[in-house]
Amino acid sequence: MKVLTLLCCLLLLTGNVRGGASPHAAPVVNEVLATQVALDRSGFSPGEIDGRAGRNLQRALTAFQGSHQLPATGRMDDETWKQLAATAGDVPPLVDYTTTDADVAGPFTSNIPPKLEDQAALDALNYRTPLEALGERFHSSPALLQQLNPGATFQHAGERLKVPNVISSSGTQAAAASPSGNITVVVTKSTSALTIEDPTGRVLFHAPVTSGSTHDPLPIGTWKVNGVQRNPKFHYNPELFWDATPGDRKATLQPGPNNPVGIVWIDLSKPHYGIHGTPEPSNIGHVESHGCVRLTNWDADRVAQWVRPGTRVEFRE
Repeated sequence: MKVLTLLCCLLLLTGNVRGGASPHAAPVVNEVLATQVALDRSGFSPGEIDGRAGRNLQRALTAFQGSHQLPATGRMDDETWKQLAATAGDVPPLVDYTTTDADVAGPFTSNIPPKLEDQAALDALNYRTPLEALGERFHSSPALLQQLNPGATFQHAGERLKVPNVISSSGTQAAAASPSGNITVVVTKSTSALTIEDPTGRVLFHAPVTSGSTHDPLPIGTWKVNGVQRNPKFHYNPELFWDATPGDRKATLQPGPNNPVGIVWIDLSKPHYGIHGTPEPSNIGHVESHGCVRLTNWDADRVAQWVRPGTRVEFRE
């Protein structure tokens, strides 16, 4: 059976995503979206799920192939899809979800100023809207959720939505793992990727990252995890930022998913460096950082489930 036929079997369950859908179009999905969801469920994250092919998807697919003894081409083929579908659970890429009172109750922080000093005046850095919160819950761009659900307001409980199937039947995030055995976290500058590897070098988990810049290059070397802090405060020190505005003062920003380090901080033995989340998941793998390793909030959470104090961390070229 050809890969296109295999994909079509999936797509028949949900339709087909096309840009510019009318308000009355049926919720739909394409093969790229199906692949993104299957990779996410398998622990080979494509980053933000948006239904578009790109470098993050290709790198995740390459990592998955290499981990499963398949030719690491970064392209879909029959054997890759069969293995991917089996690993992901052979489930439909979209599922129904009905919004709840909790989804729309907040609290939300609708107006987050761009300057960190101004953000420090806020008592929390929550999601801006229910749509943004739902996007993170289902590892998706808000634009994709709007495209899948034309006419939905994302403001009221009881709305029936189509969402990417990244939540297991037990209600937990698919492919989240707990620490087991001797693992190493590897961040590779050339591929903008974080991998978790077993002692043989086999990749157990993959996610795209943003890691350093020409001004703040990734500190190549071997480090270790000091600890994990969830819902961290962010302590802004302009002396550590090359692009800080003259006159900026130190400031402490309150926790929340729109905090500059997101929902989790994995502290490293390299002073001032960590692995953390982000308020801008669409930028992961595409832009530079201030030296730390930045992932989507959901991928940072999954990495935090793998590591413990003393876990080896390697930064490679």
